[in-house]
Amino acid sequence: MGGSKNVFAAVKSYSKRGKLLKNADFQTLAESRDLDELMTRIKNTTYGESISNVQKPYTSLGIENALRGHLADVHYSISKTAGESKILDAYFSKFIISNLKQILKGKVLKKSQEDIEAHINFRAEELIKQRDVVVKALVAEDLEEAVASLNQAEFGEEIAKAAALYEERKNIQIFDTYFDKILFTRLVKALKSGGLDAGKLIGMDIDFYNILSVIRGKFWGLDEAQIQDLIIVQCPVAKDLLTRMISASTIKDAFSELSNTKYKNLIPQVENELDAISEFERAFELSIYQASINSFTKMFSLATTIGIIKLTAYEVRNLAAIAYAVEQKIPTETTMSKLILMTE
Repeated sequence: MGGSKNVFAAVKSYSKRGKLLKNADFQTLAESRDLDELMTRIKNTTYGESISNVQKPYTSLGIENALRGHLADVHYSISKTAGESKILDAYFSKFIISNLKQILKGKVLKKSQEDIEAHINFRAEELIKQRDVVVKALVAEDLEEAVASLNQAEFGEEIAKAAALYEERKNIQIFDTYFDKILFTRLVKALKSGGLDAGKLIGMDIDFYNILSVIRGKFWGLDEAQIQDLIIVQCPVAKDLLTRMISASTIKDAFSELSNTKYKNLIPQVENELDAISEFERAFELSIYQASINSFTKMFSLATTIGIIKLTAYEVRNLAAIAYAVEQKIPTETTMSKLILMTE
């Protein structure tokens, strides 16, 4: 990554950071009485332009789709400013992977092509000219044909494994995990090619994926070999920890293996397994969010660029959650408690 380009990307990241929404902005948006009011309020923020093409009657899905397109644009423009970066490219592939995930889950649930398409924004594919791959999977008759259409893609093998494991376990979340594995495998490869100043943020992402995959795998009743296949091992220390977690007899015991790690404060304190998993997931997300904010202490580093991409992604996720909550008439306090926000 060239020095001057790095500086440009960092300056761009800093200016974007200054424009991030404050907690009070989210509060005002969440208090909207209906989607019309929400749209009017969003138009007064930096997201005004990105939602200008949303058609009436407004739906939370339509709003979310427009925001996802905006996120792809932000990510792409920062990556372009930064020059060639395998790490930023790997993070960018998240958009395409997420669309493929939606398509395959849609095929499993026998949704119509039209229904699946409503959940997809093709902006990222258009930016890097990859639309054909995704459209081929979308127009496939069923899951089997969609998987076959992706056979030639670089992650075809992982997708085939996901479909096979789904057939065995009938748990749709298996697709989430396998597609995340594709993303994080790319990240690990990219990290080996440089970008160590962003290693902490990326390392947290990979830890988050690995630990949750082990916990979820245990929750779904997968055997040890199947769980081993989900994890992406980076170093011997991580391997030892994950292996101990896999062999633990209960999910609670698996979590307690974290008590000698930097994640000890994230260990859930509830008995119910499902609640424990979601409590842990949220606590970890918040710590990644905090680390993304902290990345701005290092001027002009790749960490800053990844930091702003992550903070913008959390912001878009918050806005999508607010749109859904306003549509469903969920109380403002409930909505605010679910968002990923700065601790003020």
